Amino acid sequence: MVTVGLFVKLHAKPGKEAQLENFLKSALPLANAEVGTVVWFALKFGPATFGIFDAFANDSGRQAHLEGAIAAGLMANASELLAEAPVLEKVETMAVKLPA
Repeated sequence: MVTVGLFVKLHAKPGKEAQLENFLKSALPLANAEVGTVVWFALKFGPATFGIFDAFANDSGRQAHLEGAIAAGLMANASELLAEAPVLEKVETMAVKLPA
């Protein structure tokens, strides 16, 4: 069961779009290693606008993710890659379809 999630919107600094995209793609193995992360998506909305959506069975899984390697890596590189601070929204899921 998936009950909570995170939606994070990211805006790359001019000239840093490819680096941010590569960072997000490289985070997939880290997301796969997180036991509490049920689904994880790196998203591209446009040339400089990216995002992350992930979902968890409960708030403790979400909190573990926020304290994990992906968040730490993103924040360690934020001043170099991001035009502004990430916009992080905690969400609750209302309906979910996952592979069986």
